[in-house]
Amino acid sequence: MLKHLIDRPITVTMITLVIVVLGIVSIRLLPVSLVPDVDIPYITVQATSSELSAREMDESVLKPLRQQLIQINGLEDIVSEAKDGSGTIRLTFNHGSDIDYLFIEVNEKIDRSMSSLGDIARPKVLKASATDIPAFFVNITSSVAEPVEATALRGLVSPVEPQAQGPPQNRSLSPSKRTEPEAQSDLFPVTESFSQMSRFARDVISKRIEQLSEVAMVDVSGLVSDEILIIPDESKLLQAGMTMNEFESCVKSSNIRLGSLTIRDGEYRYNVKFDSRASSSEDIANLWFKKEGRLLQIKDVAKVVVHPAKRTGLVRSNGEDAVCLAVIKQSEAKMSDLKSAMNGLMDSFRNDYPQLSFEITRDQTQLLEYTINNLLQNIVVALLLASVIIFLFMRDFRSPVLVILTMPVALIFSMLCFYAIGLTLNIISLSGLLLGVGMMTDNTVILVDNITGRWQREGNLRSAVLEGTKEVRGAMLSSVLTTCAVFIPLIFMSGIAGAMFYDQAMSVAIVLLTSYIVTILVIPVYYYWWFKGSDGFRPSPLLEKINFDEPIRRWDDKLMEWFIRHRPVAWSFLAVSTVGLVFCFLEMPKSRLPEMTQTDAIMKIDWNEHISIERNTERIRDLEKKLTGSVEQMTALVGSQQFILSHSGDQGISEASIYVNCKDAGTLKKVLGELKDEMENEYPEAVYSFEASGNIFDMVFARNEAPLVARLRPVRNREVEVEPLRNMLSEVRETLPGVTVADPPVKTDALFVADPDLLALYDVGYSELVSILRNSLNENRLFNIVQGTSTVPVVTGSNAAGLSEILHGTFIEKKGLDGETSRIPVSNLMRQTFAEDLKTLVAGPEDNYYPLALDVPSKDVKHVMAAVSDVVRKNGDFEVGYSGSWFSNSKMIDEMIIIMLVAIILLYLILASQFESLVQPLIILSEIVVDVSVALLVLWIFGVSINLMSMIGLIVITGIVINDSILKIDTINRMRKAGESLERAVIDASSLRVKAIIMTSLTTILAVCPFLSRGSMGADLQYPMSLVIIAGMLVGTLVSLFVVPALYYSIYNGRKKK
Repeated sequence: MLKHLIDRPITVTMITLVIVVLGIVSIRLLPVSLVPDVDIPYITVQATSSELSAREMDESVLKPLRQQLIQINGLEDIVSEAKDGSGTIRLTFNHGSDIDYLFIEVNEKIDRSMSSLGDIARPKVLKASATDIPAFFVNITSSVAEPVEATALRGLVSPVEPQAQGPPQNRSLSPSKRTEPEAQSDLFPVTESFSQMSRFARDVISKRIEQLSEVAMVDVSGLVSDEILIIPDESKLLQAGMTMNEFESCVKSSNIRLGSLTIRDGEYRYNVKFDSRASSSEDIANLWFKKEGRLLQIKDVAKVVVHPAKRTGLVRSNGEDAVCLAVIKQSEAKMSDLKSAMNGLMDSFRNDYPQLSFEITRDQTQLLEYTINNLLQNIVVALLLASVIIFLFMRDFRSPVLVILTMPVALIFSMLCFYAIGLTLNIISLSGLLLGVGMMTDNTVILVDNITGRWQREGNLRSAVLEGTKEVRGAMLSSVLTTCAVFIPLIFMSGIAGAMFYDQAMSVAIVLLTSYIVTILVIPVYYYWWFKGSDGFRPSPLLEKINFDEPIRRWDDKLMEWFIRHRPVAWSFLAVSTVGLVFCFLEMPKSRLPEMTQTDAIMKIDWNEHISIERNTERIRDLEKKLTGSVEQMTALVGSQQFILSHSGDQGISEASIYVNCKDAGTLKKVLGELKDEMENEYPEAVYSFEASGNIFDMVFARNEAPLVARLRPVRNREVEVEPLRNMLSEVRETLPGVTVADPPVKTDALFVADPDLLALYDVGYSELVSILRNSLNENRLFNIVQGTSTVPVVTGSNAAGLSEILHGTFIEKKGLDGETSRIPVSNLMRQTFAEDLKTLVAGPEDNYYPLALDVPSKDVKHVMAAVSDVVRKNGDFEVGYSGSWFSNSKMIDEMIIIMLVAIILLYLILASQFESLVQPLIILSEIVVDVSVALLVLWIFGVSINLMSMIGLIVITGIVINDSILKIDTINRMRKAGESLERAVIDASSLRVKAIIMTSLTTILAVCPFLSRGSMGADLQYPMSLVIIAGMLVGTLVSLFVVPALYYSIYNGRKKK
């Protein structure tokens, strides 16, 4: 085939241009995302009920749900956490399960359980996906002190106004009569300007963002909802002879739906509809009712107020109340298109609504941009360095151009293949391209060097091109296949990692195969076409005096002869490396991911007290003041959040999280230290932790688990009790003095228990008592009315604020037999008591347990497990099981080792088929032992753990370091078949291939060198892999040149040549 192609350079050029054009079109069509769209096998069930304590939530809600959900097939683990007012169940399924089907099944199980869950809202079911991570968050705040003008709220749905006068259409955008100080009152906890901004963000801003074709959904939190509050005047009700129950019934009657009637009149038919529903605060205030012969309106005996509903959570951005929008990308959309569209829309918003401030935070596109920029940088650097290397070694200006031609064509060809098989451009696939770029120049360098060498020796260009290509194409193909062989097993990793690294394995294989095709079909054609007018290969006049060939070959011959004479040294290298490999692996620290430089972080706070949302906000304000001037941006999520997806976790009213973004890692470290000091000094009872800001790698690979978690389960009682647990933890603390054993987070509840005897005495029912208490707390919901696209609740309440006022100032009215109305204080019907309990109750398949988190080094885990098990056995009140990141990390490392062994077996099979020998593949593969041991030692010296990225680096060098040895052994075999003696063949093969081996090693090493920089998350991810590749290649080059040939000579010396 090549014989015909070298005479048709125009045809080859046209075919190449067609591939390039199609590849460029494919690049424009390829979806760009952060990560591959893989299903994460987690489903979360969230239940809320403000009336239930943690233990009630666990017993009456989570336990029935667990009993139903545990029956689902494919369930790997189930863990529930109950807190006051909320509960969460996390379901983990086997990887590969149909998460969409399981999502339906979970919902069906919940529907079946609803009848046994009591009067709570249906729990939410959330399934996780790698594409559910928000591309970024948008914080909206008011940039002016006065309320947002009506003109700025164009298109806003008419809000409910607090005033009762005037028709609704005239009130929709009328200036508010509220003043800013009202924001501090109980009825008006926020300013009117913020209420308007909240509605505007919900009804206009979020909708306009969702209209972008690149946006899947906008998740919103920090909104303020209106409610209509009816505050009865007890004295006027008493004058009217009306009880509270009668008053509530009167209001409820205003929301009756009467349906419709059909009236026939001859041939005609008329529909008569009745609607007595109240649709506004005015309708409610103007309701008429008749009592003891008198016609009265609601406004005669009560005050009707429209005010912001009680908030259980809020968002603050840079010290101001804010609305937070989480923008979720369409899975098929390009990240660059989304960012461009969002930037344009934000600019439009800033121009149209100058009263509002829009700030984009937690931009996940930065990691993708870093990877793309690295790819482009790596291509440019690889092209330049490869060209310089070839330029200096070949001493010719035209040879480097052939290399420069190969890489872009091969990459564009790869994009066409990506599109054909459905791969997307994402961080994982781009990392595969980054690896491929460093390796794709090897074949071009080897081919150009071999053709040039034959031309110089034989003098016939056509023969040199054809025979030179034929001579090395087998070894080149073998090198490509061996490199691909070490990546393919990555697909078989269990869990999410296997699905994620499918893209990396495929991208590396595609890049190497396309570059191989371009190298053997395009490079020879252009080489022949370019040089066919020359009499022979001559170095450029400027470079004739630069000659590395002779010094390199002279030193190579001397060292090769020395290794042949001292063959035991080669075997010693192999033996020492084997011992070093085992030692390094056993002693080095292991982790899931490398340590990454962060410029942002999230502080999770549990105040460990029963505090209101207002008190929670005050504490957050104090922390914000400490950070002012030190951070670039801070966002505080205070209390429960309104996000549909679980972007903030399951926060309660007395919890908060603060996101801080600093200009560099040093500033972040200082800020986190200041926060830690403030918490320990001012709030010693609080429980807090620092976490990464929720990037994609943390979501996919990290679970925020401690290295070791001891699951302490009670054996005598079904539930974990505080005192036995404290005793148990105290014994563990004494046994492990060097390990931090935290006290269990507990709460002390003040309980008001209704006295059944007194209730019977005063003829008061439980429902009546609950209704009057809810009324005092402004939580007695009667019905909802619809205002535009919003549903506004109608509640009854009072002006009572404090607990004492509620208990002693709230009365239940009862009519006696004589018709007289008596007033019974609520405090007479209840007694107060105190109870101590765990703040969070955790349960799994084995029922309730306490998760004792132990932060211990990986090498001490087994010792700590044995010590804890011994303490638990002696205590007798508990039994123990274990979980934690140590187990998942160990499983991942073990799988990577198995993958490496499988890769080595594949390499052996490929090499055995190529060389028709069972011994020579072992000689070549022995190099892996030396290279991997040295790479591990370098990692240890530089303080890098064995982690996912360093293991991938080890797998990479397993495939690429043996390429030089393959070329060397192949050349030795050819020379021996040509009649040379064993010693002469080993020495001459080394002299013949030393320049090509050094050139290919240098191009690969120099192409990877840019990744040794650190200081950002993307760079830190690549650093361990780059360090391993560079160390392995440096050592591997020396081993390929001298150790492998010495082992070959040692084995075959004395054997008869077949």
